[in-house]
Amino acid sequence: MRLLMLGGTEFVGRAITEDAVSRGWEVTVFHRGRHAPPPGTTAVHGDRTAPGGLAALAEGEWDLVVDTWGDAPTAVRDSARLLAGRAGHYAYVSSRSVYSYPAPAGLGEDGPLVEGSADADAVAYAEDKRGGELAAVEAFGDRALLVRAGLILGPYENVGRLPWWLNRAARGGPMLAPGPRDLPIQYIDVRDLAAWTLDAAAAGLGGPYNLVSPVGHATMAGFLEACVAATGSDAELRWTDPAVLQEAGVAPWTELPVWTGLGEPHDHMYGGDVSKALAAGLKCRPVARTVADTWAWLRSLDCVAPQRSDRPAPGLGAEREAALLGL
Repeated sequence: MRLLMLGGTEFVGRAITEDAVSRGWEVTVFHRGRHAPPPGTTAVHGDRTAPGGLAALAEGEWDLVVDTWGDAPTAVRDSARLLAGRAGHYAYVSSRSVYSYPAPAGLGEDGPLVEGSADADAVAYAEDKRGGELAAVEAFGDRALLVRAGLILGPYENVGRLPWWLNRAARGGPMLAPGPRDLPIQYIDVRDLAAWTLDAAAAGLGGPYNLVSPVGHATMAGFLEACVAATGSDAELRWTDPAVLQEAGVAPWTELPVWTGLGEPHDHMYGGDVSKALAAGLKCRPVARTVADTWAWLRSLDCVAPQRSDRPAPGLGAEREAALLGL
């Protein structure tokens, strides 16, 4: 297989690229040159947002294109149009954020979607991802695979969610744990996303697929206990009622990464129906393995994870946490 990876040097793109190389595929990585691509690839440079930025892709043929773009849909539009006659399949890594809020628990791929346009400049994350989907389908039709990922965790994470929890657990001591303990969470290990995307595209699948672990695959307790176990610290999880956190004004998702609280936000984020992807071969590794492997990677970086410049670093300040715990 000949893969053209648009991006391929950070987090999701890097995991997909490394998986493809491990299969013996011929991989071309198109990127801006800010980070080194994985070994075993051919790199070509360009800036999709600049006039003439796709010039390096004017020639060449590929069996598969994978695109993770999450900004202005026009970049997906221009890339897909340019490559439609020279690539067999186009896999666009989208997001479950494209579903209109609030999405009820159990929602499948036929749920209502936010508005989007392939010709739009950057609007907001959900609308931009929907516009990217439309751009891919416009150019490739049923040869476009729309990978609607949920929360993505694992090595190379540059958003800071799991790295923050791991570093917090490593610090030890009383540790605020947002309840309830058995609150289900859905996520996808970036390596499982990579493997499924390449398998599905190689099999010729098209259309939208929710890509996240099944409901019940993990809970907040399993996730946080895995963080403590992986770091080998003496952290003591102090489970805190969601009502207490709400009363204190603690921001779900940002101050306490991964945790959404209860009700509509939780159902929207962690209630997706993934039966279609499971039927198409999705396999999800245990949360303990995702956490342990991420900690091993993080330690290789002296516990300082890369942080995307367009995303604020998440996490609860130490003083605020202590106050919430009454310390």
